[in-house]
Amino acid sequence: QVQLVESGGGLVQAGGSLRLSCVASISIDSRTDMAWYRQAPGKQRELVARISSAGSANYFVDSVKGRFFISRDNARKTLYLQMNSLNPEDTAVYYCWAKRYALSPKYDSTYWGQGTQVTVST
Repeated sequence: QVQLVESGGGLVQAGGSLRLSCVASISIDSRTDMAWYRQAPGKQRELVARISSAGSANYFVDSVKGRFFISRDNARKTLYLQMNSLNPEDTAVYYCWAKRYALSPKYDSTYWGQGTQVTVST
């Protein structure tokens, strides 16, 4: 029943790096867009990075540009978020997101992972 499972979170010092992974039980193909969101305690959930089905149209929120990199491996059904130069403001629960497009929008499917905690200390 769980469609997306994140891993790779943990506790790191400022300036360190982490790579998050999201393994999908659904098909990851040309009809599937994927993204990473994050939510800090007491804060709104924020879109961090998004990657198109073909991997050619990427988005990063300004605060992570140049530090975070999103990639996908459709064959392995896995989404990645490489996070470098981490700072305490990056502390949050990170969620994997996927949207699979159908011929008609009414049949589109959206999936969320359970989240993985990233904590950056000084």
